[in-house]
Amino acid sequence: MQRLNENYASINEMTDKLLRNRTPKTEDSKNTDVSFEEVLNTTKNNSTETLRFSKHANERLAMRNINLSEKQMERLENGTTKAREKGIRESLVMVDDMAFIVNVKNNTVVTAIGDSADSIFTNIDGAVIG
Repeated sequence: MQRLNENYASINEMTDKLLRNRTPKTEDSKNTDVSFEEVLNTTKNNSTETLRFSKHANERLAMRNINLSEKQMERLENGTTKAREKGIRESLVMVDDMAFIVNVKNNTVVTAIGDSADSIFTNIDGAVIG
C-alpha cells in the first residue's frame, strides 16, 4: 500500500487523527461558525467601499466647476451600486444635469460632465438615471 505521507495510509486515517486532535470548545469560547450568507454579505459590503474619483475625473470636476452636494454624492453611489447589481462594468450614471462615467468593478468615477447638450458617451455597457 502506498502511504500518503510518513504517518498516514489513507485520507480517512489522516482525517480521523486530525479530528481527534482538535481541542474541544470550552463554554467560554465564542462560536466561530459563520454562515455562507454572512460571508457573502461581508464580501459584498467590502466591494462597495466609498466611491473614488480618478485624477482625470477630479480635473474635469474642477475644470467644469462641478460641485456635488452630499445628497448628489449619495445618489451617485447608489447608482453605482445599482449598476453593479445588474452586472454593468462601465456605467453612465446620471445625477440631475450631471453625467458620470463609472468603472463599476474598481468603484471609480472615470470622468464627469456637467450641463452639456451635445455629449457622446462611448465604452459603456449600461446607464443608470438617478
